[in-house]
Amino acid sequence: MDMNIEEKRITEPEISVVVPFYNEEDNIEELYQRLKEVLDGLGRSYELIFVDDGSRDRTSEILQNIFKRDKRVKIVALRRNFGQTAALQAGFDEARGEIIISMDGDLQHDPADIPALLTKLEEGYDIVSGWRKRRVDNLIFRRLPSWVANRLMRWLSGVPIHDFGTTFKAYRREAIKSVQLYGELHRFIPALISRTGFRITEIPIRNVVRQKGRSKYGLGRVRRVLFDLITVKFIISFIDRPLQFFGLIGLIFAGLGFLIGLIIAIGFYFFGWSVKDNVGNLILASLLTILGVQFVMTGLLAEIVSRIYFATHRVKIYSIKKIYSHEREETQEL
Repeated sequence: MDMNIEEKRITEPEISVVVPFYNEEDNIEELYQRLKEVLDGLGRSYELIFVDDGSRDRTSEILQNIFKRDKRVKIVALRRNFGQTAALQAGFDEARGEIIISMDGDLQHDPADIPALLTKLEEGYDIVSGWRKRRVDNLIFRRLPSWVANRLMRWLSGVPIHDFGTTFKAYRREAIKSVQLYGELHRFIPALISRTGFRITEIPIRNVVRQKGRSKYGLGRVRRVLFDLITVKFIISFIDRPLQFFGLIGLIFAGLGFLIGLIIAIGFYFFGWSVKDNVGNLILASLLTILGVQFVMTGLLAEIVSRIYFATHRVKIYSIKKIYSHEREETQEL
C-alpha cells in the first residue's frame, strides 16, 4: 500500500496549468507553444489541463490535435457553455499538481510570468495573484469597473491585493481545493480563501492587448460583479453563521418597532394622545416588528440551509461530456 502511494506521488506532476477556452481557435496553438517553452525551461514535471467550455468554433478540434501529440495535455470537454467559473472548477477538480496555475486562454496573460509566480510561492505563500498594474484594455468597459470592484473587494474582504479579477494566479493545491466555486465567483477566489487562513500575496504581471478573437466581457458584467461582491462578503463573514447577519437586522427593525410602540403607549397614558392621530405610527411600529421577526426567521432558515450546504457542497456546477487523458487507457466519456 505504501509503495502504491509512493508511486502515485512520483507520477503526479509538480505543476498543473488550468486554462479554460471558449471560442478561442485563433489563440490556442500559440498559447500552447508558449506555455510549453516556459514550462520545459523550468525543469519540473507539469501537466496542461485545457477546458473546452462548450466552444462552437474549432476550439475542440485544435485541442484534440494538441492532445494527440503531447502526453502532458489533458482536455476536459464540457457539455455546453457553463461560464468561466464552472470551467475553472472543472479544471481544478482534474488537476493533480502540488501547484496549480490558472490563466486565460486569450493570450492576454503571458506564460513568461509563470516563473515569477512560482518564485513568490516558494517564499511561503499559498496563493500568488497576478496584478495587472498597468492595464492596457478599454478604460470604460474594463478598467473603470475593475478599479471600483477591486477597491470594494479589498475593503469588504480585508485582503490587501489590488487585482481580484485576473484569472492568472498560482495556488498550492490544498488552498484551491478547499474552495468550491459557483456562480461567477472565480474573480474573488483570494477573498473566498482568505477566511481559511491561507497566506496571499500578489506580483505585477504583464497585461497584453488581445490580438485575436473577440472579448467576452462588457458593461453587462458590472451588475453581476456587484451582486457577487455582496455574495462574497456574506460568504467570508457569515456563511457558517447566517443568523448573526439576519438576526442583527431583525433585532434592529424589531427594536425600532418596539421603541415607536413604546413612545405611542406612553403618549396615550400620560399625554392624552389620540389613537386617531397616531394610526400611521401604530401601523409603522407593527410593520417594523413583523419585519424584524421575519428577518430572525430568515436567519434561522439560513442556518439550516448552511448546514445542508456544508454537508452536500460536493454537487458540481458543470457537466462533463468527455475527458481526454493519457493517464487512462482510453478517453473517458461521461
